Amino acid sequence: MWLRGPLYVLSFIALASLVAFQYLRSSLPQISGTLFVPGLQSSTEIQRDRHGIPHIYAQTLRDANFALGFAHAQDRLWQMEMNRRISAGRLAELFGPVSLDTDRFLRTLGIRRVSLATWDKLDADTRSIFEAYADGVNAFLAINDKPLPPEFVLLGHRPEAWTAIDSVAWIKMMAWDLNSSWRPELLRMQLAGRLSTRQIQEFLPPYPGDAAPALPDLGALYANFAAAATRIAAAAPAQPPEGIGSNNWVVAGSRSTNGKPLLANDPHLGLTAPAVWYFAHLDTPTERVIGATLPGVPMVVLGRNDRIAWGFTNTAPDVQDLFIERLDPDDAALYDTPEGKRRFVTINERIKVKGQPDTLLAVRISRHGPIISDAFAEAARTTPKGYALAFAWTTLREDDLSVQALVRLGRARNWDEFIGAMRDFHSPQQNIVYADVAGNIGYIAPGRVPLRRADNDLNGLAPAPGWLAQYDWQGFIPFDELPRQFNPASGTIATANEKITPPGYKHWITSQWEPPFRAMRIAELLAARPRHDLASFAAMQADIRSLYVREALPLLLAAPLGSAAAQRAAALLLDWDGSMAKELVQPLLVSAWLRELTRLVYADELGELFAANWAERPLFMLNVLRDHEGQGRWCDDIGTPQRESCAEMIAHALDLALADLGRRFGADMNQWRWGDAHVAVSEHRPFSQQALLAPWFELHQRVAGDTWTLAVGRTAPNHQTQPYATRHAASLRGIYDLADPDRSRYMHSSGQSGNPFSSLYGNFNAPWAAVEYLPMSMNPADIAPHQLGALRLLPRAAP
Repeated sequence: MWLRGPLYVLSFIALASLVAFQYLRSSLPQISGTLFVPGLQSSTEIQRDRHGIPHIYAQTLRDANFALGFAHAQDRLWQMEMNRRISAGRLAELFGPVSLDTDRFLRTLGIRRVSLATWDKLDADTRSIFEAYADGVNAFLAINDKPLPPEFVLLGHRPEAWTAIDSVAWIKMMAWDLNSSWRPELLRMQLAGRLSTRQIQEFLPPYPGDAAPALPDLGALYANFAAAATRIAAAAPAQPPEGIGSNNWVVAGSRSTNGKPLLANDPHLGLTAPAVWYFAHLDTPTERVIGATLPGVPMVVLGRNDRIAWGFTNTAPDVQDLFIERLDPDDAALYDTPEGKRRFVTINERIKVKGQPDTLLAVRISRHGPIISDAFAEAARTTPKGYALAFAWTTLREDDLSVQALVRLGRARNWDEFIGAMRDFHSPQQNIVYADVAGNIGYIAPGRVPLRRADNDLNGLAPAPGWLAQYDWQGFIPFDELPRQFNPASGTIATANEKITPPGYKHWITSQWEPPFRAMRIAELLAARPRHDLASFAAMQADIRSLYVREALPLLLAAPLGSAAAQRAAALLLDWDGSMAKELVQPLLVSAWLRELTRLVYADELGELFAANWAERPLFMLNVLRDHEGQGRWCDDIGTPQRESCAEMIAHALDLALADLGRRFGADMNQWRWGDAHVAVSEHRPFSQQALLAPWFELHQRVAGDTWTLAVGRTAPNHQTQPYATRHAASLRGIYDLADPDRSRYMHSSGQSGNPFSSLYGNFNAPWAAVEYLPMSMNPADIAPHQLGALRLLPRAAP
């Protein structure tokens, strides 16, 4: 009898769980049959193939994007809700005070505010597409009689109507994720209180082969700004970490086995569940396009039509500058300019906070941009009296027409039309490779890049005095002078975030290019065979040879090693080729070794700034290990009286690494495997932050590669519990065959659905990790067999 009570409780819990499961599972969308929807102009059909990819057949492009909005809302509504709340700075409404600092920064930045102004500058055709998309989202919200996705249920929230401005704002917010050139400026300001300008230049080194840009004495400029810079750096929303970028390459028919171009692309972004991308095919009598879309945004962003294909990598130009504004000592509403005093524009923002009164925020905007030192109370308090820090960014211009360029991109039929579309592509600057069925290949890096004066001795590398004209932008690089290639004699074009400007290029884009390891590997593999095919391109996207490891490992092994365990580890590494395979122990050994060595090399110099800035920093580390221009002195521990050598630190680092790996993975080195540590974690917003909910929403896969391999999987040395896991990798992979475009292939990192109760939530995750692909066909014969459903949308007359 004493068991009866607990059994009743367990039975009740089981029954309640079953009811909750069935209720939440009933939130899966209707994908077959007929629906009458408001706002549609003509009959439209959404055929979902066996992978859940919608193939949309419509009479007009307007209705096709209406149906895309409808499908996005069916499959990714919570993701869309998060996207628009991030871009609008409205997270605290749902999540309370924990999100308030993020909201304050985003409201100060003003992404949505600028998007409203941009809207009036778009052409009528672009506005029509965006409005149709919003109508499609809202049609779903209007007729949906099923439970909302589980995140809405768990948070007790219902979405507002979607607007075209929500879509424009998310595209601008994507630009934030693709450019962080202000972060090194902020870091130089922080470091100026601890390091000499020479040390700062070494720690943030130039691109290989380039001289370090000359800088004035940063310590004298920023002696009192370090505290404010640290507060801003800690509180601002996250941006791309070191090593994140993308790969693309294209070969002409002279370099392919089928005599037509082949193009490959894999953009590297944060791994999320669901993925950043959503595959779709839009088919109308005038336009047929297939590829990757962004939930919350109309049109295909990356992909192909029946004539051309294209792929993006990030150029990462210096288009974000910080300016120190000098305030009038008698009136803080005024600041100095080269022409005299000027008044700040002030905008009052009201931020709703769940469970608390609204927060009021006065946003000041100078001629350079919003004052970000006002965003956080601690930053405002620690900014030296009489000064403020302004943020200039090309994306914050009201005439940024990038969304208009994306609408035109899918319609381009040839190189000239493609280039015509790119003229409006203002932000973020991208390296875009091109191929067409006529056999042409090309490349352009469209985007607005500031022109700076010859006497600008900071050149965007450190915050500039805003009252001096020499630091002001002087317009932008003319479109026709941006880097461009068309049918090069080599028959190949490739980019991987490396330096793209040729010798003698007259404009300055940035000095902070990504290290060239992936670009070098692409060049090696393209040269390895005279002609390529789909299989060789797939092998390149799966390549896991780390050129950073290949350069660093001989320098590590040259040091005398003391302990027996260190000798065993070194023996395992001696004949290894740097392949970061998940079933090997060697990648784990070298990654842990380099992790500990970075700590020993520069934690003492950085002090309290170390934890937030602990990264692999390969160019700096190679310079130190090679004692380039005396940089081996970084190996000395400044906290001890003796002078330590790099050889001593290398040996000590391996001992520390082996001890740490033993604690994490057990005492037997022979049982350690890279894949056990290098797990691809696709995080969910916001439930990855909730220990009980994370297992239901996150996706995990053991993967190969590292930060510098083509099959990229960036690690995070400063992550205490999972330093070798990857949360940034290839967000999608595409390979395009211009001899037969329907033989093209693609894959993204999760699945089409954003509902964890759907079988389509994570069904791409394992094949993505294995570098497998789905067919990228617009041929009805490839789509119809085994399709999951066909949903016919019909116009519903207004009441």
